[in-house]
Amino acid sequence: MSQSHHQSEMEKLRRAMEKELSAGRYTHTLGVAYTAASLAMAHGKDMKKAMIAGLLHDCAKSMHGSELVAICEKAHLNVTAVERSNPTALLHAKAGAYLAERKYSVTDEDILNAIRYHTTGRPDMSSLEKILYIADYIEPGRKQLAELEMIRRIAFQDLDWTMEKILANTLAYLRTTDGQVDDMTSRTYQYYKRHERLPSLET
Repeated sequence: MSQSHHQSEMEKLRRAMEKELSAGRYTHTLGVAYTAASLAMAHGKDMKKAMIAGLLHDCAKSMHGSELVAICEKAHLNVTAVERSNPTALLHAKAGAYLAERKYSVTDEDILNAIRYHTTGRPDMSSLEKILYIADYIEPGRKQLAELEMIRRIAFQDLDWTMEKILANTLAYLRTTDGQVDDMTSRTYQYYKRHERLPSLET
């Protein structure tokens, strides 16, 4: 496939998201897409796939909760009670993967899974899934979160260790705000906690 075809495909997705999303969400989306591409570059992974996953990761985020539930039911996806109680936060990823395939013609299963699991993660994620999850957390527009500067540095060196740090901070945050913890997030943390190791910070 030619370089110009890649660019026109990417441009089409970018324009679609600009129409679909609020200005703030669109700015975040571009931040995630370029951060994902940079992480893919640093870790020797496919930049184009990372860009597409980044551009489409929040493609369902502007929908109402009831629409998200309806899409998931139409796709015969299991919707838990926790997801029903907070559909915008927890279902936009599942619904987004469905839309990426049906509306935006994405056929690559790895890209679809990266979109599907970008909010909860899952045990034993692919490199692309980790890259999107991390890019969503560290993109330049993110407000200052716990240990964000350090996490941004480590992300370009060790994906598994970065997952462990982000998941630990996310769960701590949800506990302090009485946010409901999705079971998959807890399971993902337990998985990456086993992989914890101190990365080398040598330059």
